[in-house]
Amino acid sequence: MSRLLSALTTLVLSLGLALPASATCAGRNLFTEMTPERRAEIEASAAEFPFATGNFWRATRGDEVITIAGTYHFDDPRHAPNIAALTPHITAATTVLVEAGPEEEKALMAHIAQDPSTMVITEGLPLNQRLPTEVWDPLKKALSDRGIPPFMTAKFQPWYVLTLLSIPPCAMTTMTEKPKGLDGAVIDTALAAGVPVRGLEPFDTLFTIFDGMTPEELTEMLVSTLAIEEMSEDYFTTLVDSYFAGESRKAWELMRFVSYDLPGYTRDQIDADFARMEELVSSSRNRAWIPVLTEAAAQGPVFTAFGALHLSGEDGVLNLLQKEGFTLEELPL
Repeated sequence: MSRLLSALTTLVLSLGLALPASATCAGRNLFTEMTPERRAEIEASAAEFPFATGNFWRATRGDEVITIAGTYHFDDPRHAPNIAALTPHITAATTVLVEAGPEEEKALMAHIAQDPSTMVITEGLPLNQRLPTEVWDPLKKALSDRGIPPFMTAKFQPWYVLTLLSIPPCAMTTMTEKPKGLDGAVIDTALAAGVPVRGLEPFDTLFTIFDGMTPEELTEMLVSTLAIEEMSEDYFTTLVDSYFAGESRKAWELMRFVSYDLPGYTRDQIDADFARMEELVSSSRNRAWIPVLTEAAAQGPVFTAFGALHLSGEDGVLNLLQKEGFTLEELPL
């Protein structure tokens, strides 16, 4: 896989899976510093994908209505006007569907409590003995910068280390409680209004994603994530700003073009890596969500919220719904 494919994990996990941090970083937006020609090239690449821009949509098919919110899972004051505008749609829904609802979160916590090996290494060598020194030394420093001592880092499963590395130190060190993000605000609003909240997928989906990767791929992702550690805050800021501009696909394409610049890789190799990653963490899940959404919509209006990167692309939720006969319109929030 691409040496910078782990940077995609940063993007995917930031916009698509909940993580324990708050977003108070002040890095540079890399789009504002690149040449106009480079930015235009990335924007043109993003525009080739269906539904490349926009976070909030309505899908209709006859009497069936699905209101869709592409989300960002970290806390940010910019969520406030969006949740205010979305509240009437949430409270009018028969069902609210999110990636992981309250029941799924409970099941996940129970699963981890019953089987600690999902999070920590209980058999075999710890990471400090599995990884070569040139990988372990920067890894333990990177996690120490996030407030995690080396003896704990050595015990974590590689997938969990990757999720922690996807959060820059500036966000980890300001953590005070589990963030809600836009997803949490949607759930709270629905529950306060008495609207049922259900998960789009099983609670163990996160484990399934990483189970689909080989140990060699996970190690390579650790190495490549560490290679951009010094710029983690800049990437984080760029990705977040892109989300609030409704341009998450452009942020995905930024990472593709960064990878194109790496020595030793052809564009075809990079594109193949990106296609594999998108299938693993997004497309396969999107296809599984469509019957859940349409079955719920047959019972009444649905509100659904999930990571914004699931919106765009040939196998993005919006394009898949359109193929099912739904008409899509962007909501002017």
